[in-house]
Amino acid sequence: MANKITAAITAVNGYVPEDKLTNFDLEKIVDTNDEWIRTRTGIEERRILKGEGKGVSEMIVPAVNGLLEKRGIDAKEVDCIIVATVTPDMVFPATANIVAHKVGAINAFGYDVSAACSGFLYALTQGAAFIESGRYKKVIVVGADKMSAIVDYTDRTTCIIFGDGAGAALLEPNEDGMGIKDSLLKSDGAGAQYLRMKAGGSAYPASAETVANREHYAYQEGQTVFKFAVKGMADVSAELLERNGLTGDDIAWLVPHQANLRIIDATANRIGLPKEKVMINIQKFGNTTAATIPLCLWEWESKLKKGDKLVLAAFGGGFTWGATLIDWAY
Repeated sequence: MANKITAAITAVNGYVPEDKLTNFDLEKIVDTNDEWIRTRTGIEERRILKGEGKGVSEMIVPAVNGLLEKRGIDAKEVDCIIVATVTPDMVFPATANIVAHKVGAINAFGYDVSAACSGFLYALTQGAAFIESGRYKKVIVVGADKMSAIVDYTDRTTCIIFGDGAGAALLEPNEDGMGIKDSLLKSDGAGAQYLRMKAGGSAYPASAETVANREHYAYQEGQTVFKFAVKGMADVSAELLERNGLTGDDIAWLVPHQANLRIIDATANRIGLPKEKVMINIQKFGNTTAATIPLCLWEWESKLKKGDKLVLAAFGGGFTWGATLIDWAY
C-alpha cells in the first residue's frame, strides 16, 4: 500500500529591504525613545521598502526567485502561489497573480489570503491540502507585508512595531511522513474593533473624509490585543501539542510570530520551551505581519535538521490565531 502523501517544506527563502528604521530614527519622528521600545517590544530596528509605486510584490519576487533557484526548479513547474498579506499591491488583481507573472510562473494559479499576522499559517494549511490531495506537486506559500504603507508615523503606539519583509516556502509531496502534520486555526471577528484598518474596503470606501480622519492606517488598541495574543498563541500551541501526544521536550524549535518579545516568552513558557529553542529576530525586523514566520525559517534554515519537530504559532488582527506542527523534511 502506498504511503500517505504529506506536504513537506522543501525550501525557504526571504527578502527584506535594505533601508533600516532604527529606534533612534523614530525618536526624531514621534515622542518615544529607544529604551522604551526595546523594553516593551524587543524591537531595535525594522526594514522599510522605499520608492514610488513599490508594492509588496517588489519584496515577494526576489524571495520567490531565490526560492526557485535554491531548489533548482523552473517557475513553469509551479502549480500554485498563495500570498498571505494585508498590504496587497492593489485591491485586485491578487498580488499572487502579479507575482506569478513577474517570476514567469505561467502555469500557476494564485490567490491572496487575508488573515493578518496569522496569514502564513492559514495559507500553509491550504497549500498543504492541495499537495495532500495528490492533484498538485509544487505550491509556493508566501507571507509578506509592506506595513510601512499603512502605518501612521504620527502614532507612537503603532509606528514603533511594524516593518516590511517577505518570506516564501515551497511545498512538495513527501512519502516519508515528513512535513506538515497538524494545524489548529482559529478566528473571532469580535476582535475587529481592537485591531483593524477601518477605511478602504466596501464599508468605508476612500473619501476626503476617511483620509482626513486617518482611517486608512492600521489601528491597534495595544493592551487589549496584547492580552488576547498572549492567551491565544499560548493556548493554541499547548492544545496542538496535547492532541498530538507531545510535550515541549519533543519540540526542537518554536517558530513564533514576531509581534512582541513578551508574547513570544509567554508562548514558550506555556509549552515548556527554553529560550534557546525559540526563533527570535524581532530585534532586527520588527513585526512584518504575515512575513515573520517564514523569515524566521529562512534565517534558521541552516540549523534545522531532518526530523526536527517545529511548532509555528501566530496571532493576528481582528482576531486570527493558530499553530502548526511540522516534521522538518531536510
